[in-house]
Amino acid sequence: MSTNEKNPVIMTEEDFKLLKPYMSSLPAQDGEMTLSHELSRAVIVCKDAFPPHAIRINSKVSVLDLGTDRVMEFTIVMPAHADMRQNKISVLTPMGTALIGFRKAEEVQWKVPAGLKRFRILDVVNRPTT
Repeated sequence: MSTNEKNPVIMTEEDFKLLKPYMSSLPAQDGEMTLSHELSRAVIVCKDAFPPHAIRINSKVSVLDLGTDRVMEFTIVMPAHADMRQNKISVLTPMGTALIGFRKAEEVQWKVPAGLKRFRILDVVNRPTT
């Protein structure tokens, strides 16, 4: 069981519906560190029951790379809205997939292009949804 398996992934019904079509369109990968795996173990809640400091689509997050002590800030968005110049990363990137559904103060371990990394979620800001 990985570090991530200890903590449930919490998602709104809205986010789950947006991400579910990507499960079958992404290339097959082995292991736990995939969007499909995270969605399959997600606890789905209505937006009124969603924890205020949990990461969802359009969350602005601040994370600490525990290996380098580097702090990164970005917003997790759908692929069409990704723009690195505006610090908007796609939920389909390794970092976006790693963080979606986790909460402030939790630690997440994930495989990124640079290898296996551990992150601590320092802050999460969720804008009100309509």
